[in-house]
Amino acid sequence: MTDHPLLFSAPMIRALLDGRKTQTRRLFKKIEQQPNGLWHIFGGLLNVAEEDVPNHAPDYSRFQIGDRIWVRETWRAHSWAADVVEIAYAAQRGLVGWSEQHEQIRYPDGDKNAFKYYAPKGSHFWRPSIFMPRWASRLTLIVTDVRIERLQAISEEDAIAEGLEWIAPTWGIKGDSGTWNGNPCLAYAGLWDSINFKAGVGWANNPWVVAYTFTVAKQNINRIAA
Repeated sequence: MTDHPLLFSAPMIRALLDGRKTQTRRLFKKIEQQPNGLWHIFGGLLNVAEEDVPNHAPDYSRFQIGDRIWVRETWRAHSWAADVVEIAYAAQRGLVGWSEQHEQIRYPDGDKNAFKYYAPKGSHFWRPSIFMPRWASRLTLIVTDVRIERLQAISEEDAIAEGLEWIAPTWGIKGDSGTWNGNPCLAYAGLWDSINFKAGVGWANNPWVVAYTFTVAKQNINRIAA
Protein backbone atom coordinates (compact mmCIF):
# COMPACT_ATOMS: atom_id res chain seq x y z
CA MET A 1 0.00 0.00 0.00
CA THR A 2 1.30 3.42 -1.00
CA ASP A 3 -0.08 6.92 -0.43
CA HIS A 4 -0.28 9.41 -3.31
CA PRO A 5 -1.65 12.93 -3.97
CA LEU A 6 -4.02 13.58 -6.89
CA LEU A 7 -5.59 16.81 -8.17
CA PHE A 8 -9.33 17.16 -8.81
CA SER A 9 -11.32 20.09 -10.21
CA ALA A 10 -14.08 21.81 -8.24
CA PRO A 11 -16.97 19.96 -10.03
CA MET A 12 -15.22 16.64 -9.36
CA ILE A 13 -14.69 17.55 -5.69
CA ARG A 14 -18.42 18.20 -5.36
CA ALA A 15 -19.14 14.87 -7.06
CA LEU A 16 -16.87 13.10 -4.56
CA LEU A 17 -18.57 14.81 -1.64
CA ASP A 18 -22.02 13.97 -3.01
CA GLY A 19 -21.10 10.29 -3.43
CA ARG A 20 -21.58 10.43 -7.21
CA LYS A 21 -17.96 9.89 -8.19
CA THR A 22 -16.34 6.51 -7.58
CA GLN A 23 -14.14 6.35 -10.68
CA THR A 24 -11.55 8.50 -12.41
CA ARG A 25 -9.78 7.99 -15.73
CA ARG A 26 -6.27 9.24 -16.34
CA LEU A 27 -4.05 8.92 -19.40
CA PHE A 28 -1.85 5.84 -19.37
CA LYS A 29 1.43 7.44 -20.41
CA LYS A 30 3.68 4.40 -20.08
CA ILE A 31 2.77 2.97 -23.45
CA GLU A 32 3.62 3.58 -27.11
CA GLN A 33 3.05 1.68 -30.32
CA GLN A 34 6.02 0.11 -32.08
CA PRO A 35 6.54 -0.13 -35.89
CA ASN A 36 5.67 -3.81 -35.73
CA GLY A 37 2.24 -2.92 -34.37
CA LEU A 38 2.93 -4.17 -30.84
CA TRP A 39 2.45 -1.95 -27.81
CA HIS A 40 5.52 -1.22 -25.69
CA ILE A 41 4.81 -0.90 -21.95
CA PHE A 42 7.62 1.13 -20.41
CA GLY A 43 7.60 -0.11 -16.82
CA GLY A 44 7.94 -3.79 -17.67
CA LEU A 45 9.76 -3.37 -20.96
CA LEU A 46 7.03 -5.44 -22.56
CA ASN A 47 5.93 -5.62 -26.18
CA VAL A 48 2.42 -7.01 -26.38
CA ALA A 49 -0.45 -7.18 -28.83
CA GLU A 50 -3.36 -4.76 -28.33
CA GLU A 51 -5.64 -7.44 -26.94
CA ASP A 52 -3.04 -8.29 -24.27
CA VAL A 53 -2.49 -4.73 -23.02
CA PRO A 54 -5.25 -4.91 -20.35
CA ASN A 55 -3.65 -8.09 -18.95
CA HIS A 56 -0.17 -6.62 -18.49
CA ALA A 57 -0.44 -2.86 -18.15
CA PRO A 58 -2.24 -2.53 -14.75
CA ASP A 59 0.97 -3.56 -12.96
CA TYR A 60 2.60 -0.40 -14.30
CA SER A 61 -0.12 2.11 -13.49
CA ARG A 62 0.56 4.92 -11.05
CA PHE A 63 -1.80 3.55 -8.40
CA GLN A 64 -2.47 -0.05 -7.35
CA ILE A 65 -5.35 -1.76 -5.55
CA GLY A 66 -5.16 -0.88 -1.86
CA ASP A 67 -3.29 2.39 -2.41
CA ARG A 68 -4.63 5.52 -0.73
CA ILE A 69 -5.03 8.84 -2.55
CA TRP A 70 -5.25 12.14 -0.72
CA VAL A 71 -7.21 14.60 -2.79
CA ARG A 72 -5.76 17.99 -3.65
CA GLU A 73 -8.15 20.88 -4.27
CA THR A 74 -8.13 24.69 -4.25
CA TRP A 75 -7.99 25.89 -0.62
CA ARG A 76 -6.97 28.57 1.83
CA ALA A 77 -5.94 28.72 5.47
CA HIS A 78 -8.69 30.73 7.14
CA SER A 79 -7.56 30.79 10.77
CA TRP A 80 -5.11 29.13 13.13
CA ALA A 81 -5.03 27.87 16.71
CA ALA A 82 -2.22 26.18 18.64
CA ASP A 83 -2.38 22.93 16.67
CA VAL A 84 -5.44 23.27 14.43
CA VAL A 85 -5.97 25.20 11.23
CA GLU A 86 -9.37 26.03 9.78
CA ILE A 87 -9.29 25.30 6.05
CA ALA A 88 -11.70 26.77 3.51
CA TYR A 89 -12.32 24.81 0.29
CA ALA A 90 -13.16 26.69 -2.90
CA ALA A 91 -15.18 23.90 -4.51
CA GLN A 92 -18.23 24.69 -2.36
CA ARG A 93 -17.80 28.45 -2.13
CA GLY A 94 -21.16 30.19 -2.48
CA LEU A 95 -23.03 26.88 -2.78
CA VAL A 96 -23.29 25.69 0.83
CA GLY A 97 -23.22 27.18 4.31
CA TRP A 98 -20.09 28.40 6.05
CA SER A 99 -19.55 25.28 8.14
CA GLU A 100 -19.84 22.96 5.13
CA GLN A 101 -17.06 24.68 3.18
CA HIS A 102 -14.70 24.90 6.16
CA GLU A 103 -13.07 22.23 8.26
CA GLN A 104 -10.74 22.22 11.25
CA ILE A 105 -7.73 20.01 10.63
CA ARG A 106 -4.79 19.20 12.88
CA TYR A 107 -1.47 19.76 11.16
CA PRO A 108 1.52 17.54 11.91
CA ASP A 109 3.23 17.98 15.27
CA GLY A 110 6.48 19.83 14.87
CA ASP A 111 5.73 21.01 11.32
CA LYS A 112 7.47 24.36 11.51
CA ASN A 113 6.53 25.11 7.91
CA ALA A 114 2.78 24.79 8.45
CA PHE A 115 2.26 28.43 9.32
CA LYS A 116 3.75 29.57 6.01
CA TYR A 117 0.46 28.66 4.35
CA TYR A 118 -1.20 31.48 6.25
CA ALA A 119 1.34 34.30 6.49
CA PRO A 120 2.10 36.61 4.81
CA LYS A 121 -0.71 36.21 2.28
CA GLY A 122 -3.46 36.23 4.90
CA SER A 123 -6.70 34.30 5.23
CA HIS A 124 -8.25 35.46 1.95
CA PHE A 125 -5.56 34.09 -0.36
CA TRP A 126 -6.73 31.05 -2.33
CA ARG A 127 -4.00 28.55 -3.07
CA PRO A 128 -3.96 26.27 -6.15
CA SER A 129 -4.59 22.59 -5.52
CA ILE A 130 -1.02 21.68 -6.47
CA PHE A 131 0.14 23.46 -3.31
CA MET A 132 -2.20 21.65 -0.90
CA PRO A 133 -0.14 19.75 1.69
CA ARG A 134 -1.17 16.29 2.80
CA TRP A 135 -2.36 17.48 6.22
CA ALA A 136 -4.83 19.98 4.66
CA SER A 137 -6.70 17.43 2.53
CA ARG A 138 -10.24 16.46 3.58
CA LEU A 139 -10.88 13.56 1.18
CA THR A 140 -9.13 10.20 0.94
CA LEU A 141 -9.73 7.64 -1.83
CA ILE A 142 -9.03 3.92 -1.39
CA VAL A 143 -8.31 2.21 -4.72
CA THR A 144 -10.39 -0.95 -5.20
CA ASP A 145 -9.85 -1.67 -8.90
CA VAL A 146 -7.39 -0.76 -11.67
CA ARG A 147 -8.11 -1.32 -15.35
CA ILE A 148 -6.29 -0.33 -18.53
CA GLU A 149 -8.63 0.24 -21.46
CA ARG A 150 -9.34 2.44 -24.41
CA LEU A 151 -11.17 5.62 -23.48
CA GLN A 152 -14.17 4.83 -25.67
CA ALA A 153 -14.60 1.45 -23.96
CA ILE A 154 -16.35 3.19 -21.06
CA SER A 155 -19.81 1.83 -20.27
CA GLU A 156 -22.84 3.94 -19.38
CA GLU A 157 -22.58 2.73 -15.78
CA ASP A 158 -18.92 3.73 -15.57
CA ALA A 159 -19.60 7.10 -17.21
CA ILE A 160 -22.12 7.86 -14.48
CA ALA A 161 -19.60 6.68 -11.86
CA GLU A 162 -17.25 9.39 -13.16
CA GLY A 163 -19.52 11.87 -11.39
CA LEU A 164 -22.25 12.60 -13.95
CA GLU A 165 -25.68 13.57 -12.67
CA TRP A 166 -29.06 13.70 -14.34
CA ILE A 167 -29.95 17.32 -15.07
CA ALA A 168 -33.13 17.01 -17.11
CA PRO A 169 -33.10 16.42 -19.99
CA THR A 170 -29.38 15.58 -20.11
CA TRP A 171 -26.49 14.04 -18.23
CA GLY A 172 -23.81 16.47 -17.08
CA ILE A 173 -21.96 18.04 -14.19
CA LYS A 174 -23.10 21.33 -12.73
CA GLY A 175 -20.55 24.05 -13.20
CA ASP A 176 -18.63 22.12 -15.83
CA SER A 177 -17.97 23.37 -19.35
CA GLY A 178 -18.29 19.98 -21.04
CA THR A 179 -21.03 19.08 -23.49
CA TRP A 180 -24.11 17.52 -21.94
CA ASN A 181 -25.98 14.75 -23.72
CA GLY A 182 -28.81 12.33 -23.00
CA ASN A 183 -26.31 9.47 -23.42
CA PRO A 184 -23.97 9.20 -20.38
CA CYS A 185 -21.03 8.05 -22.52
CA LEU A 186 -21.37 11.03 -24.86
CA ALA A 187 -21.79 13.35 -21.88
CA TYR A 188 -18.55 11.98 -20.47
CA ALA A 189 -16.92 12.43 -23.88
CA GLY A 190 -17.78 16.12 -23.66
CA LEU A 191 -16.35 16.31 -20.16
CA TRP A 192 -13.14 14.57 -21.25
CA ASP A 193 -12.70 16.87 -24.24
CA SER A 194 -13.23 19.99 -22.12
CA ILE A 195 -10.07 18.95 -20.24
CA ASN A 196 -7.93 17.05 -22.75
CA PHE A 197 -8.86 18.06 -26.29
CA LYS A 198 -6.34 20.91 -26.55
CA ALA A 199 -3.56 18.53 -25.49
CA GLY A 200 -4.27 16.31 -28.48
CA VAL A 201 -5.74 13.40 -26.55
CA GLY A 202 -9.43 14.01 -27.08
CA TRP A 203 -12.25 11.48 -27.13
CA ALA A 204 -11.83 10.92 -30.88
CA ASN A 205 -8.19 9.89 -30.35
CA ASN A 206 -9.40 7.03 -28.11
CA PRO A 207 -6.19 6.93 -26.00
CA TRP A 208 -5.25 4.26 -23.50
CA VAL A 209 -6.42 5.26 -20.03
CA VAL A 210 -6.21 3.89 -16.51
CA ALA A 211 -9.66 3.53 -14.96
CA TYR A 212 -9.42 3.67 -11.18
CA THR A 213 -12.35 2.66 -8.97
CA PHE A 214 -12.29 3.73 -5.34
CA THR A 215 -14.20 4.27 -2.14
CA VAL A 216 -14.32 7.75 -0.63
CA ALA A 217 -13.50 8.58 2.98
CA LYS A 218 -14.46 12.11 3.98
CA GLN A 219 -11.53 12.69 6.27
CA ASN A 220 -7.84 13.47 6.20
CA ILE A 221 -5.59 10.58 5.25
CA ASN A 222 -3.57 10.94 8.46
CA ARG A 223 -6.69 10.07 10.47
CA ILE A 224 -7.30 6.81 8.61
CA ALA A 225 -5.58 3.68 9.87
CA ALA A 226 -3.04 2.36 7.39
